[in-house]
Amino acid sequence: MIHTIDYHTGGEPFRVVTAGVPDIPGGTVLERREAASAPGIDRVRRLLCHEPRGHADMYGCFLVPPDDEDAHLGVLFWHKDGYSTACGHGTIALGVHAVETGLVKADPEGETDVVVDVPSGRVTARVRCSAGRVDAVTFRNVPSYVVARDIDLGPLAGTGRSPAGAAPGRLAGIRADVSYGGAIYASIPAAAFGLSVAPEHLTELIALGRAVKAALAAHPAARHPDDDRLSGIYGVVFHDDLGPGRQRNVTVFADGEVDRSPCGSGTAARLALLHDAGFTGTLVHESIVGTSFRAWVAGVTPEGIVPEVEGMAYRTGEHRFTLDPRDPVGTGFTLR
Repeated sequence: MIHTIDYHTGGEPFRVVTAGVPDIPGGTVLERREAASAPGIDRVRRLLCHEPRGHADMYGCFLVPPDDEDAHLGVLFWHKDGYSTACGHGTIALGVHAVETGLVKADPEGETDVVVDVPSGRVTARVRCSAGRVDAVTFRNVPSYVVARDIDLGPLAGTGRSPAGAAPGRLAGIRADVSYGGAIYASIPAAAFGLSVAPEHLTELIALGRAVKAALAAHPAARHPDDDRLSGIYGVVFHDDLGPGRQRNVTVFADGEVDRSPCGSGTAARLALLHDAGFTGTLVHESIVGTSFRAWVAGVTPEGIVPEVEGMAYRTGEHRFTLDPRDPVGTGFTLR
């Protein structure tokens, strides 16, 4: 029996596993992320992510001990293809979860910090309550920074897997910026492909996201400067400029997964690029489904900016999942 409490943040699902996961060994959350790939543990991820209990864009987490007593909890974020290094929308949901379930005692008329150790470092979910109910959560991320600007994707194209087949050929003349927000993201205006961030263009954007990620896989910009366990282009952020301080984006991450929210760590990566270009205000970051985050730079360190991203998560249900040993489907399947 596996118990979960499910949320959505800006439309993006987040499944918190509260019971039924084997012990995950490791001295730190980052070490536990590596250990979670062991078959006995990873089968739980597959069971909860894959159909028929999940879907190709499912997202969730395992709760684990923090790195030390200064944090409230540790977390391993997962999706259908494995384990991510960061997740802003998940951190926002965890702030709501920790307060609503009593894991962290909260001020019913004020702000309470929920400190979380994630694979990329220590982050904070500042939970704002009034009349004993959560109103909003501000996610303070690890330092975020620009990795590379203006990378020509044309010479790098040709190896990407794409449902459309021709997506790699569309990278000629396309240039990408790369930045870090707890994970490494490539950013490209959707207009560079003659598209916009809209549901009717999503199939094309997924194919292009896969092609861009494949093209950058061997590029030096895909390597984390200090810890190779954090390396790899995690997602591609396609964005539209909607005017001063306002953008719409869709992030295609992992193997063609789509973030329904404005993407918390992706927003941090975008903010690093915008700050580097001189932006100093509050970014209103909209998603492909019309939800939004607000983000700003809370400070600047030698390692990069300190981004804060404000959003809200809502509980959608509680589940008890089982696996009948006679079930021929087993831990499930994916069709994409």
